[in-house]
Amino acid sequence: MKRVLKILGILLGVVVLIIGGFAAYIGIKGVPAYKADYPPALLSLQVPRDSAHVARGANIAALLCNECHKGEDGKLTGNILPDLPKEFGKTVSYNITQDPEHGIGGWTDGELYYFLRTGIRKDGSWAPPFMPKFPLMADDDLYSVIAWLRSDDPALAANSREYPPNQYNFLIKFLSNVAFSPPPLPEKPVTVPDTTDIIAFGKYVANGLCVCYACHSADFKTFSYLEPERSAGFYGGGNPTLNKEGDVVPTANLTMDKETGIGNWTQQQFYDAVKYGKNPKGGPLHYPMFPHTTLTDTEVNAIWAYLQTVPHIKNPVARYQPKQ
Repeated sequence: MKRVLKILGILLGVVVLIIGGFAAYIGIKGVPAYKADYPPALLSLQVPRDSAHVARGANIAALLCNECHKGEDGKLTGNILPDLPKEFGKTVSYNITQDPEHGIGGWTDGELYYFLRTGIRKDGSWAPPFMPKFPLMADDDLYSVIAWLRSDDPALAANSREYPPNQYNFLIKFLSNVAFSPPPLPEKPVTVPDTTDIIAFGKYVANGLCVCYACHSADFKTFSYLEPERSAGFYGGGNPTLNKEGDVVPTANLTMDKETGIGNWTQQQFYDAVKYGKNPKGGPLHYPMFPHTTLTDTEVNAIWAYLQTVPHIKNPVARYQPKQ
């Protein structure tokens, strides 16, 4: 018996050493870097800069970019991100103004396209999991974002303000090495579905454009940006997001389950919630949900049609109650 216990003790010690060694390796390695491998077509990419593309890009940015990158002065110089889960530590967003040194003024259109798809910057550093990647966004919508970034929007005017570099904690380093990696570039052009196919169009707006599932699934640590449907608790909510005061605000179950989801909502109630932040029970919805006023009526109604097709999940989410 003593011999068996001794062998088990040795094995346990070996396991502890392996785990400790792996943890030390991850801690030293940090967030991995990747070669910025630009296809020839991206090296010469020049996106359209007409007013329609700039306007579309501004609308998309209002949904995806401004909230995280807006500084205290309203310029898109980056900011501390108070609404990330606490286990991600203290993180800051980057300066995306047209400053050539501290912002993205020195980036080409192809470099911006590559980064928005993969998260790989021109120097090979990789944006960790909390920075969204957009492998499913339509090419023309991505071009629109880049056109807007090149525009004369005052929020994008060159500004040299910059926060110190992020000091990522172990969880971010671990996830970046084990659970997440840069998504590949699309193998063929990505187009916006025809609006007459309302479910396909709604799926694109919800998953490819707005990435709604990332917040409204179970956890940021288990979502899949290449295959959204494989995200744990897909649209079942419960993800413990934070408001700007650091309070936990679990996301809503957006499946059509009548007891725990939005199966008893009307289409108008959903429209008012998404577009204007109105809670069907009265009052506003709570941050980090915010009014998506730049979505068109067609887009909001298409999301509603798509959500009718998402498998129901019975997940009673404890809704946030603001402090009195």
